[in-house]
Order: sequence, then C-alpha cells, then structure tokens
Amino acid sequence: MYANQQIEQLDRESLQALQLERLQKQLKWAEEKSFFYQQKFAKAGVSAGDIKSLEDIRRLPFLTANELFQVDSLDMLTMPLSGIIRFSVVQQENGEVTKFYTAGDVGHNVEMLTRSLVATGINQTSVVALQGDMSDSRIMDIQYALEMLGATVVAMGTDYRQWLRMMELISMDTIVSSPQLIMQLIIQLQATGKNIADYPLTRVLCLNQQGLQNAMQRHIADRTHATVYNLYEPAELGTASMLYQCEAHKGYHIQEDYFYPEIVAFHSDQVVTEPHQMGELVVTTLAAEAIPLIRYRTGQAVMLETDVCDCGRTLHRVTTPFTFM
Repeated sequence: MYANQQIEQLDRESLQALQLERLQKQLKWAEEKSFFYQQKFAKAGVSAGDIKSLEDIRRLPFLTANELFQVDSLDMLTMPLSGIIRFSVVQQENGEVTKFYTAGDVGHNVEMLTRSLVATGINQTSVVALQGDMSDSRIMDIQYALEMLGATVVAMGTDYRQWLRMMELISMDTIVSSPQLIMQLIIQLQATGKNIADYPLTRVLCLNQQGLQNAMQRHIADRTHATVYNLYEPAELGTASMLYQCEAHKGYHIQEDYFYPEIVAFHSDQVVTEPHQMGELVVTTLAAEAIPLIRYRTGQAVMLETDVCDCGRTLHRVTTPFTFM
C-alpha cells in the first residue's frame, strides 16, 4: 500500500527534476529571508543563484548541530512571528531546540507521516495507541496523520496509570512511542501481573530521537511479539518522518521530495558517490518554510541504497551497519 504512489514510485529523472526545482526555490528563500543564511552564504562566497544542478549543492557550506544550538533561532527564521502557527521547544541532552512551523510546514510533515504510517500497514481499521507529550509538535503531527488515514487514535499521554487504564479499555493493534516509554509500559504491566504479549499488538513504531539505531528493538520485539518499525525524529529536523521503514525492513526510505540526501566521508567534506560506501548522512530541506536546513550534518553513519525496494518504492534508502530486520 502507498499513501502517495505518484511520489513513492516516481522515476529517478522526474524526481531529480523536482528536487532541483525545489532546491533552487529553497535556497533563494533562505538567502532572501533568513539573516543566518545571508551571513553564512556570504562568508562562504556562494549564493543561491550559483546552484544550477543538484551536484552544485556541494558548493554550499555545511550546517552542524553545534551551530544550531549556538545560534538564535530567530536569526534563522525566514518570516515574522505573525506567519507562524506553531512554536515548540524540545529539551535534549546537548541543548535546547526551538522550532517554528508554518501551516505549510505542518502540512508537509503530515503528508510525509501518512506515507510512513501506511508503509507499516496502518490503515483506517487500525487502533493506534500514541504515547508521548502532546506539547511536542512531532507527536501532534503523528496524531493528525493517523486521523487523516481514518485510524482510531488512543491518546495515552505520559502517565503510566492512564496507559494501564487504556490497555484494559481498548484493544489496540499498534503502539507509537519512544523506546523508553514502551519499555516503561511493559514494566508497569508486568508489575500488575500482566504480559504485554497477551494483548493484540501487531506493530510497534519507535520514535528514535538520538539516532537511527534502536538499542531496545530486539528486546521490545521479544516482549511484545510485534513487528517493530523505527522512525528517526531528532528535534533539529522538527519531524518524525524524514526516514521511514516499510514492511520489507530493508533500510529506511528517504522522503526525497522533501529532503535531499548526501553521504559525506567521515571527518571530511568529501561527498561519497560510490554505492554501499559508509559515510555521514547530510540532508537539505527542499520545502521548509519557517526554518530551512541547508546541508545539515546529522552525525548518522549510513550507506545509500539505490536499488528498488521489495515494496516497490523507488525512493532511495539508507542502511546502517547494524540495521535490525
């Protein structure tokens, strides 16, 4: 099943044409509207007009996590606050991340999430438990996407007493949560003499903030007897849907119409062009409105997979050295 078959099975030539069109618009928007990017591009001696092809993106400077944590988010913003419909602050171990969203940003995130959810088999017959703090914009987007698909959403919140109550009231086939909260649920059920494997769960979607790897994946799968899927949701990206797993479980599909991916050699600025070569994942937003991210170094070690997936999607994938099947 596909949520947007036209994009998910788009031929490479058409996709690259779309990427270039969006990239040029994104760079022009960032250069004209963001004080941060005006300064950054000027310092690098490059402008949006210099980018004539996708390969020309290599002329642009990288953006690092340290920069994001040090710069005032208002300097990166491309518009007055009157154009913002959502504001979110996420606390992380290495600092605080402030994100702004326009109506277009939210719409793009929900569109990407519908693809991600459908790829795991979620549909209008699904009953989905959503664990997490609804003050987190990414959790709100997941709820919107689930409701767009017609799935039944059970808002579990972060209180374990609410979790236990809902688990008894409603038969849920899916849980969407962080690995940490899922493990807390398993432990709380065990404390009351119950086994999560006795509930009708068929899938668990883990929201991984720190990286693609889910250290708890095998344990969660063993305890729940459910299929585990991973979504990568670093606070810096402001979305849980840039990368997603399909039912084939052969890596992570990239939402290439919204993010342009590059693989860069470790501790270097050199782009890796050979397939199946390990490097750092670098991404550029192609349609962000409030805060574009240009050549953001994610710190994730991946390989690019360019063959068509067993699921039929033509979007490229990334794999990690220890991707769990």
